[in-house]
Amino acid sequence: MTEISYSGYRFPPVIIQQAIWLYVRFALSFRDVEDLLAERGITVSYETVRRWVNHFGPRIAAALRKRRPKRT
Repeated sequence: MTEISYSGYRFPPVIIQQAIWLYVRFALSFRDVEDLLAERGITVSYETVRRWVNHFGPRIAAALRKRRPKRT
């Protein structure tokens, strides 16, 4: 399985993954995710969160589907 490349992004992969996880898992708005990250001292705009979700979301979902056990 190929790793998702986060090179060229200002924030570390852990922050990007956390933002995507918050958005998807809790059905929050991009602005809510922005506020939650701001409470943790991470300044990021909701527009950046939207770009991360659109760019990395499908890749993370595909990687998770590949790891899922096969049905028989």
